[in-house]
Amino acid sequence: MSEFWLISAPGDKENLQALERMNTVTSKSNLSYNTKFAIPDFKVGTLDSLVGLSDELGKLDTFAESLIRRMAQSVVDVMEDSKGKVHENLLANGVDLTSFVTHFEWDMAKYPAKQPLVSVVDTLAKQLAQIEMDLKSRTAAYSALKMNLENLEKKSTGNLFTRTLSDIVSKEDFVLDSEYLITLLVIVPKPSYAQWQKTYESLSDMVVPRSTKLIAEDNEGGLFTVTLFRKVIDDFKTKAKENKFTVREFYYDEKEIKREREEMTRLLSDKKQQYGPLLRWLKVNFSEAFIAWIHIKALRVFVESVLRYGLPVNFQAVLLQPHKKSATKRLREVLNSVFHHLDEVAAASILDASVEIPGLQLSNQDYFPYVYFHIDLSLLD
Repeated sequence: MSEFWLISAPGDKENLQALERMNTVTSKSNLSYNTKFAIPDFKVGTLDSLVGLSDELGKLDTFAESLIRRMAQSVVDVMEDSKGKVHENLLANGVDLTSFVTHFEWDMAKYPAKQPLVSVVDTLAKQLAQIEMDLKSRTAAYSALKMNLENLEKKSTGNLFTRTLSDIVSKEDFVLDSEYLITLLVIVPKPSYAQWQKTYESLSDMVVPRSTKLIAEDNEGGLFTVTLFRKVIDDFKTKAKENKFTVREFYYDEKEIKREREEMTRLLSDKKQQYGPLLRWLKVNFSEAFIAWIHIKALRVFVESVLRYGLPVNFQAVLLQPHKKSATKRLREVLNSVFHHLDEVAAASILDASVEIPGLQLSNQDYFPYVYFHIDLSLLD
């Protein structure tokens, strides 16, 4: 499973023994794979400052998770036809996300533990804010380019009534620069080809004989040319409509057709040029954002453990990876049983949700006797 439970318990002898019991039960029952989760000793400061940091870290945790999910989706969007290789680009420090989490080590160089906690949190917040700002600008530019290209490509699809004709017609299909003559394009249903050939010359006066030519087809009909005198255009259109022939409004403009083709070539070239740098940026910064997120989880465990268990700092953090979804309920029961002594009143409410405890506002699913945080990687699959 791509799911982890990050918990902590006091580091005294009684609770270390409780952790050993937890490891024994979860291992024998094949409930989870457990490893110690190393968190450095930080400068604690005052308890009041920790309360403020607890709230700030909660918001930063949510923001970081949202950011990495958006970045993962951006990788999917950019890779398009290579979606099977997305996970090759969603790594943290060059390893898969599960391996990074299970072998987590605090990055002392990037986030010095000797600094005040407020400074460490501020560094993380600024880093993620910068990544989000860059993500928005880079993906917006690429999305606009992609949308313009898709709009042009859509013009080349669809039926003869709606699609662009610039890639179908050629200069030789038209009588151009004539004061008297004009070439029209007419869409004729496939069952009516024979009727068109028999009647087009008589739909109006002044139609040039043998001037029709089939230049394109789709599943429903064909696109024919016909040349006639300009002064009978309206009459010809009316008669054509009566016979279920549709005159497609089109003016052959060589400069416009050339511009449209050059625009398509330019957009394809720009997309190709932006693809590599954008994917590389997403890969590097997804890694940075994910690493920052797991550091935030570690900070939350530290802060909540100090607030819950008091000073001096003495707790043990453990990372649990449930083996399967169906075992999570049983795993939760084991943890609540092993650590019920940490807060027997709250533990009782968990075991019996019907019990109302004065002053306890959290539901049985919000509060546990031990410090607990959830890491869910499944939404990145």
